[in-house]
Amino acid sequence: MDFPNPLLIKEVANIIGAKLIGKDNIEAIGLNELHVVRPGDITFVDHPKYYKKVLNSQASFVIINKEVEEVPEGKVLLIHEKPFLAFNQLIEKFRPFVPSLQNISPTARVGKNTTVQAGAFVGNNVVIGDNCIIHSNVSIYDNTIIGNNVIIHSGSVIGSDAYYFQRREEGYVKFESGGRVILEDRVEIGANCCIDKGVTGDTTIGEGTKFDNHCQVGHDTIIGKNCLIGAYAAIAGVTILEDDVILWARVAINKDIVVGKGAVILATSAIDKSVEGGITYMGSPAIEVKKYWRYMISLKQVPDLIRNFKNLNKS
Repeated sequence: MDFPNPLLIKEVANIIGAKLIGKDNIEAIGLNELHVVRPGDITFVDHPKYYKKVLNSQASFVIINKEVEEVPEGKVLLIHEKPFLAFNQLIEKFRPFVPSLQNISPTARVGKNTTVQAGAFVGNNVVIGDNCIIHSNVSIYDNTIIGNNVIIHSGSVIGSDAYYFQRREEGYVKFESGGRVILEDRVEIGANCCIDKGVTGDTTIGEGTKFDNHCQVGHDTIIGKNCLIGAYAAIAGVTILEDDVILWARVAINKDIVVGKGAVILATSAIDKSVEGGITYMGSPAIEVKKYWRYMISLKQVPDLIRNFKNLNKS
Protein backbone atom coordinates (compact mmCIF):
# COMPACT_ATOMS: atom_id res chain seq x y z
CA MET A 1 0.00 0.00 0.00
CA ASP A 2 1.58 3.27 -1.14
CA PHE A 3 1.17 6.62 0.56
CA PRO A 4 -0.31 9.34 -1.70
CA ASN A 5 3.11 11.01 -1.41
CA PRO A 6 6.33 9.90 0.31
CA LEU A 7 6.33 10.84 3.98
CA LEU A 8 9.21 11.69 6.31
CA ILE A 9 9.51 8.95 8.90
CA LYS A 10 9.57 11.50 11.73
CA GLU A 11 6.08 12.58 10.62
CA VAL A 12 4.94 8.95 10.80
CA ALA A 13 6.38 8.68 14.31
CA ASN A 14 4.41 11.76 15.34
CA ILE A 15 1.17 10.37 13.89
CA ILE A 16 1.34 7.13 15.90
CA GLY A 17 3.13 8.54 18.93
CA ALA A 18 6.22 6.33 18.58
CA LYS A 19 9.81 6.79 19.74
CA LEU A 20 12.09 6.93 16.70
CA ILE A 21 15.50 5.23 16.67
CA GLY A 22 17.62 6.01 13.61
CA LYS A 23 17.66 8.71 10.98
CA ASP A 24 14.48 10.80 11.08
CA ASN A 25 14.76 12.55 7.70
CA ILE A 26 14.25 9.50 5.45
CA GLU A 27 11.07 9.17 3.41
CA ALA A 28 8.70 6.22 3.69
CA ILE A 29 6.81 5.24 0.54
CA GLY A 30 4.13 3.01 2.02
CA LEU A 31 2.97 0.24 4.35
CA ASN A 32 3.28 -3.49 3.76
CA GLU A 33 3.11 -6.83 5.51
CA LEU A 34 6.24 -8.93 5.71
CA HIS A 35 5.51 -11.10 2.65
CA VAL A 36 5.31 -8.08 0.31
CA VAL A 37 7.65 -5.48 1.87
CA ARG A 38 9.98 -3.37 -0.26
CA PRO A 39 12.78 -0.94 0.58
CA GLY A 40 11.08 2.27 1.72
CA ASP A 41 8.17 0.42 3.36
CA ILE A 42 6.99 0.45 6.95
CA THR A 43 6.09 -2.89 8.52
CA PHE A 44 5.53 -4.06 12.11
CA VAL A 45 6.37 -6.82 14.56
CA ASP A 46 4.98 -7.44 18.04
CA HIS A 47 6.36 -10.85 19.05
CA PRO A 48 10.01 -11.73 19.86
CA LYS A 49 9.67 -14.91 17.78
CA TYR A 50 9.56 -12.79 14.61
CA TYR A 51 11.95 -9.94 15.53
CA LYS A 52 14.94 -11.30 13.60
CA LYS A 53 12.95 -12.14 10.47
CA VAL A 54 11.27 -8.72 10.31
CA LEU A 55 14.39 -6.73 11.21
CA ASN A 56 16.29 -8.47 8.39
CA SER A 57 13.50 -8.01 5.84
CA GLN A 58 13.44 -5.53 2.95
CA ALA A 59 11.45 -3.05 5.04
CA SER A 60 13.28 0.18 5.84
CA PHE A 61 11.14 1.02 8.86
CA VAL A 62 9.85 -1.32 11.59
CA ILE A 63 7.24 -0.56 14.21
CA ILE A 64 8.28 -2.74 17.16
CA ASN A 65 7.21 -3.01 20.78
CA LYS A 66 10.65 -2.92 22.42
CA GLU A 67 14.18 -1.70 21.77
CA VAL A 68 16.62 -4.35 20.53
CA GLU A 69 20.39 -4.57 20.86
CA GLU A 70 21.19 -5.45 17.25
CA VAL A 71 19.61 -3.22 14.64
CA PRO A 72 20.62 -3.87 11.00
CA GLU A 73 22.47 -0.99 9.41
CA GLY A 74 20.19 1.61 7.87
CA LYS A 75 17.05 0.27 9.57
CA VAL A 76 14.85 2.76 11.43
CA LEU A 77 12.79 1.59 14.41
CA LEU A 78 9.55 3.08 15.69
CA ILE A 79 9.06 1.95 19.29
CA HIS A 80 5.37 1.60 20.13
CA GLU A 81 3.61 -0.34 22.87
CA LYS A 82 1.11 -1.82 20.40
CA PRO A 83 2.62 -2.10 16.89
CA PHE A 84 -0.43 -3.84 15.42
CA LEU A 85 -2.75 -1.02 16.46
CA ALA A 86 -0.24 1.59 15.28
CA PHE A 87 -0.03 -0.08 11.87
CA ASN A 88 -3.83 -0.17 11.70
CA GLN A 89 -3.92 3.53 12.57
CA LEU A 90 -1.73 4.31 9.56
CA ILE A 91 -3.90 2.23 7.22
CA GLU A 92 -7.04 4.00 8.43
CA LYS A 93 -5.42 7.41 7.99
CA PHE A 94 -4.03 6.92 4.50
CA ARG A 95 -6.64 4.52 3.07
CA PRO A 96 -9.82 5.52 4.97
CA PHE A 97 -13.34 4.39 4.21
CA VAL A 98 -14.98 7.14 2.14
CA PRO A 99 -18.75 6.80 1.55
CA SER A 100 -20.04 7.10 -1.99
CA LEU A 101 -23.61 8.25 -2.44
CA GLN A 102 -23.86 7.30 -6.11
CA ASN A 103 -24.04 3.94 -7.86
CA ILE A 104 -20.95 4.88 -9.83
CA SER A 105 -18.56 7.10 -7.87
CA PRO A 106 -17.53 10.34 -9.60
CA THR A 107 -13.91 9.31 -8.99
CA ALA A 108 -14.31 5.99 -10.85
CA ARG A 109 -13.07 5.65 -14.44
CA VAL A 110 -15.07 3.44 -16.80
CA GLY A 111 -13.62 2.54 -20.21
CA LYS A 112 -15.06 2.62 -23.72
CA ASN A 113 -17.91 0.25 -24.63
CA THR A 114 -18.16 -0.95 -21.02
CA THR A 115 -21.66 -1.65 -19.67
CA VAL A 116 -22.51 -1.23 -16.00
CA GLN A 117 -25.99 -2.68 -15.49
CA ALA A 118 -28.60 -1.06 -13.26
CA GLY A 119 -28.16 -1.85 -9.60
CA ALA A 120 -24.40 -2.38 -9.74
CA PHE A 121 -22.13 -0.34 -7.45
CA VAL A 122 -18.74 1.02 -8.50
CA GLY A 123 -16.75 2.59 -5.66
CA ASN A 124 -14.21 5.37 -5.29
CA ASN A 125 -11.08 5.37 -7.46
CA VAL A 126 -12.13 2.20 -9.29
CA VAL A 127 -10.69 1.76 -12.79
CA ILE A 128 -12.59 -0.41 -15.31
CA GLY A 129 -11.16 -1.02 -18.77
CA ASP A 130 -12.80 -1.22 -22.20
CA ASN A 131 -15.45 -3.68 -23.42
CA CYS A 132 -16.41 -4.96 -19.96
CA ILE A 133 -19.81 -6.10 -18.70
CA ILE A 134 -20.68 -5.50 -15.05
CA HIS A 135 -24.00 -7.18 -14.34
CA SER A 136 -26.67 -5.98 -11.91
CA ASN A 137 -26.07 -6.24 -8.15
CA VAL A 138 -22.30 -6.45 -8.52
CA SER A 139 -20.40 -4.46 -5.87
CA ILE A 140 -16.94 -3.21 -6.78
CA TYR A 141 -15.24 -1.71 -3.74
CA ASP A 142 -12.86 1.26 -3.72
CA ASN A 143 -9.50 1.20 -5.53
CA THR A 144 -10.22 -1.97 -7.54
CA ILE A 145 -8.46 -2.20 -10.92
CA ILE A 146 -10.22 -4.08 -13.74
CA GLY A 147 -8.70 -4.69 -17.16
CA ASN A 148 -10.29 -4.96 -20.61
CA ASN A 149 -12.93 -7.49 -21.76
CA VAL A 150 -13.81 -8.52 -18.20
CA ILE A 151 -17.23 -9.96 -17.29
CA ILE A 152 -18.55 -9.95 -13.71
CA HIS A 153 -21.86 -11.71 -13.11
CA SER A 154 -24.67 -10.69 -10.81
CA GLY A 155 -24.21 -10.70 -7.06
CA SER A 156 -20.41 -10.82 -6.98
CA VAL A 157 -18.41 -8.65 -4.58
CA ILE A 158 -14.97 -7.47 -5.65
CA GLY A 159 -12.73 -5.92 -3.00
CA SER A 160 -14.41 -6.81 0.30
CA ASP A 161 -12.26 -6.57 3.43
CA ALA A 162 -9.75 -9.26 4.36
CA TYR A 163 -10.92 -11.86 6.87
CA TYR A 164 -8.03 -11.13 9.20
CA PHE A 165 -8.36 -10.70 12.97
CA GLN A 166 -5.93 -10.86 15.88
CA ARG A 167 -6.96 -12.08 19.32
CA ARG A 168 -6.52 -9.52 22.07
CA GLU A 169 -7.72 -9.22 25.67
CA GLU A 170 -10.66 -7.14 24.50
CA GLY A 171 -11.60 -9.72 21.84
CA TYR A 172 -10.82 -10.00 18.14
CA VAL A 173 -9.29 -6.88 16.59
CA LYS A 174 -9.67 -6.41 12.84
CA PHE A 175 -6.62 -5.93 10.65
CA GLU A 176 -7.77 -3.03 8.48
CA SER A 177 -7.58 -3.59 4.73
CA GLY A 178 -5.69 -1.02 2.67
CA GLY A 179 -4.92 -3.16 -0.37
CA ARG A 180 -6.67 -3.68 -3.68
CA VAL A 181 -8.09 -6.26 -6.07
CA ILE A 182 -6.70 -6.42 -9.61
CA LEU A 183 -8.59 -8.30 -12.33
CA GLU A 184 -6.49 -8.55 -15.47
CA ASP A 185 -7.76 -8.67 -19.08
CA ARG A 186 -10.34 -11.29 -20.15
CA VAL A 187 -11.15 -12.45 -16.62
CA GLU A 188 -14.69 -13.72 -16.06
CA ILE A 189 -16.17 -13.88 -12.56
CA GLY A 190 -19.30 -16.01 -12.05
CA ALA A 191 -22.35 -15.09 -10.01
CA ASN A 192 -22.14 -14.64 -6.23
CA CYS A 193 -18.36 -14.77 -5.98
CA CYS A 194 -16.38 -12.85 -3.35
CA ILE A 195 -12.81 -11.67 -3.86
CA ASP A 196 -11.19 -9.99 -0.84
CA LYS A 197 -8.78 -7.10 -1.22
CA GLY A 198 -5.24 -7.35 0.10
CA VAL A 199 -4.43 -6.15 3.59
CA THR A 200 -1.63 -3.97 2.24
CA GLY A 201 -0.85 -5.64 -1.08
CA ASP A 202 -3.00 -6.73 -4.01
CA THR A 203 -5.23 -9.73 -4.59
CA THR A 204 -4.63 -10.47 -8.26
CA ILE A 205 -6.57 -12.58 -10.77
CA GLY A 206 -4.47 -13.22 -13.87
CA GLU A 207 -5.32 -12.67 -17.51
CA GLY A 208 -7.81 -15.10 -19.03
CA THR A 209 -8.81 -16.80 -15.75
CA LYS A 210 -12.47 -17.88 -15.41
CA PHE A 211 -14.54 -18.38 -12.26
CA ASP A 212 -17.72 -20.42 -11.88
CA ASN A 213 -20.36 -19.31 -9.34
CA HIS A 214 -20.04 -19.08 -5.55
CA CYS A 215 -16.26 -18.87 -5.27
CA GLN A 216 -14.25 -17.22 -2.47
CA VAL A 217 -10.74 -15.79 -2.77
CA GLY A 218 -8.91 -14.57 0.34
CA HIS A 219 -6.72 -11.51 0.80
CA ASP A 220 -3.37 -11.10 -0.98
CA THR A 221 -3.87 -14.26 -3.03
CA ILE A 222 -2.40 -14.37 -6.53
CA ILE A 223 -4.11 -16.49 -9.18
CA GLY A 224 -2.20 -16.87 -12.42
CA LYS A 225 -3.20 -16.70 -16.07
CA ASN A 226 -5.74 -18.97 -17.76
CA CYS A 227 -6.87 -20.78 -14.61
CA LEU A 228 -10.30 -22.39 -14.23
CA ILE A 229 -11.94 -22.09 -10.80
CA GLY A 230 -14.96 -24.36 -10.29
CA ALA A 231 -18.11 -23.60 -8.30
CA TYR A 232 -17.85 -23.29 -4.50
CA ALA A 233 -14.04 -23.20 -4.54
CA ALA A 234 -12.58 -21.60 -1.40
CA ILE A 235 -9.07 -20.22 -1.68
CA ALA A 236 -7.52 -18.85 1.50
CA GLY A 237 -5.35 -15.76 1.79
CA VAL A 238 -1.70 -15.26 0.80
CA THR A 239 -1.79 -18.23 -1.57
CA ILE A 240 -0.41 -18.52 -5.09
CA LEU A 241 -2.04 -20.46 -7.91
CA GLU A 242 0.37 -20.49 -10.82
CA ASP A 243 -0.75 -20.31 -14.48
CA ASP A 244 -3.10 -22.92 -16.00
CA VAL A 245 -4.28 -24.38 -12.68
CA ILE A 246 -7.72 -26.04 -12.69
CA LEU A 247 -9.84 -26.35 -9.55
CA TRP A 248 -13.03 -28.34 -9.94
CA ALA A 249 -16.12 -27.88 -7.75
CA ARG A 250 -15.87 -27.49 -3.96
CA VAL A 251 -12.09 -27.47 -3.81
CA ALA A 252 -10.57 -25.93 -0.66
CA ILE A 253 -7.08 -24.41 -0.69
CA ASN A 254 -5.25 -23.59 2.55
CA LYS A 255 -3.40 -20.31 3.20
CA ASP A 256 0.27 -19.53 2.49
CA ILE A 257 0.81 -22.28 -0.07
CA VAL A 258 1.67 -22.58 -3.77
CA VAL A 259 -0.22 -24.68 -6.32
CA GLY A 260 2.16 -25.31 -9.21
CA LYS A 261 1.60 -24.48 -12.87
CA GLY A 262 -0.87 -26.74 -14.63
CA ALA A 263 -1.96 -28.65 -11.52
CA VAL A 264 -5.50 -30.07 -11.60
CA ILE A 265 -7.41 -30.48 -8.33
CA LEU A 266 -10.46 -32.74 -8.67
CA ALA A 267 -13.85 -31.97 -7.12
CA THR A 268 -14.33 -31.85 -3.31
CA SER A 269 -10.58 -32.12 -2.67
CA ALA A 270 -8.61 -30.06 -0.14
CA ILE A 271 -5.03 -28.85 -0.46
CA ASP A 272 -3.23 -28.33 2.86
CA LYS A 273 0.34 -27.81 1.62
CA SER A 274 2.13 -26.69 -1.55
CA VAL A 275 1.88 -29.08 -4.51
CA GLU A 276 3.84 -29.50 -7.72
CA GLY A 277 2.50 -28.46 -11.08
CA GLY A 278 1.50 -30.71 -13.97
CA ILE A 279 -0.11 -33.33 -11.70
CA THR A 280 -3.75 -34.21 -10.97
CA TYR A 281 -4.71 -34.43 -7.29
CA MET A 282 -7.70 -35.80 -5.38
CA GLY A 283 -8.79 -36.32 -1.78
CA SER A 284 -8.70 -34.49 1.52
CA PRO A 285 -5.89 -33.87 2.10
CA ALA A 286 -5.26 -34.27 -1.62
CA ILE A 287 -2.66 -36.64 -3.04
CA GLU A 288 -1.74 -37.62 -6.61
CA VAL A 289 -4.85 -39.13 -8.18
CA LYS A 290 -3.18 -42.45 -9.09
CA LYS A 291 -2.13 -42.93 -5.47
CA TYR A 292 -5.61 -41.94 -4.32
CA TRP A 293 -7.32 -44.61 -6.42
CA ARG A 294 -4.83 -47.27 -5.29
CA TYR A 295 -5.60 -46.25 -1.73
CA MET A 296 -9.37 -46.50 -2.34
CA ILE A 297 -9.02 -49.96 -3.96
CA SER A 298 -6.97 -51.14 -0.97
CA LEU A 299 -9.53 -49.70 1.43
CA LYS A 300 -12.33 -51.65 -0.24
CA GLN A 301 -10.38 -54.86 0.37
CA VAL A 302 -10.18 -54.32 4.14
CA PRO A 303 -13.56 -55.97 5.00
CA ASP A 304 -12.56 -59.13 3.10
CA LEU A 305 -9.17 -59.18 4.81
CA ILE A 306 -10.83 -58.89 8.24
CA ARG A 307 -13.33 -61.65 7.37
CA ASN A 308 -10.56 -63.96 6.15
CA PHE A 309 -8.55 -63.25 9.28
CA LYS A 310 -11.50 -64.17 11.49
CA ASN A 311 -12.04 -67.39 9.55
CA LEU A 312 -8.40 -68.34 10.00
CA ASN A 313 -8.72 -67.86 13.75
CA LYS A 314 -11.83 -70.09 13.85
CA SER A 315 -10.04 -72.88 12.06
